[in-house]
Amino acid sequence: REFKEDLPGIESPKASELRQYPVKRQTVISHIRQANVGAIDIDNTHPFSRDFLGKTWTYAHNGQLENYQDVSLVQFTPRGSTDSEYAFCSILECMGKAKGDLSEPARWAQNVSQTCAYFYQKGVFNILLSDGDALFALCSTKLFWITRRAPFGKAHLCDEDVTIDFSQVTTQNDVVTVIATNPLTDNEQWQEMRPGECHLFKNGERIWSTQLDTSENKHVQIA
Repeated sequence: REFKEDLPGIESPKASELRQYPVKRQTVISHIRQANVGAIDIDNTHPFSRDFLGKTWTYAHNGQLENYQDVSLVQFTPRGSTDSEYAFCSILECMGKAKGDLSEPARWAQNVSQTCAYFYQKGVFNILLSDGDALFALCSTKLFWITRRAPFGKAHLCDEDVTIDFSQVTTQNDVVTVIATNPLTDNEQWQEMRPGECHLFKNGERIWSTQLDTSENKHVQIA
């Protein structure tokens, strides 16, 4: 499901609705846009979604790109005017041209990382991408992640005096990973991603990683 609104979060009726009636899903991507490129409207609001290869792909980007239209698009046309959506369309097109089976998460993540190496050199390119089954994350400048598992404890938010007891909202079998631009809590150990580092998560577990080698527009497998 997709919820988008081109209003500040503090003024958003949808944000208020989701706060009262939270949606539980295996994978959730949330984005707050600064609107550096493109008008403030629904078409330019993240996350972007497309149906492709029998799946619904969802994507969000933090950063700005230069000369990103050097890559021509044939199969996918951006609905809005952002550099973010243009890169998303390019990633999908490269997947469509790939040889071999991309049904396994690690295989499509490998293909995506190769395309990302190009846009990584065009500016700031922190992204999240999911096929609804696994979640791919690429750090360009700043991304942090944390994995929580039993026994779950309490977490205190950084920007508000609020403490969440995760033992009250999870089961002993749950594994929950959160990826964010900055750590969201101040009493837990968040992992900082290195520039060019990619991770793939499924069911909360990290299942694949790569470090981009942008010197020759390549990537190097590290896990």
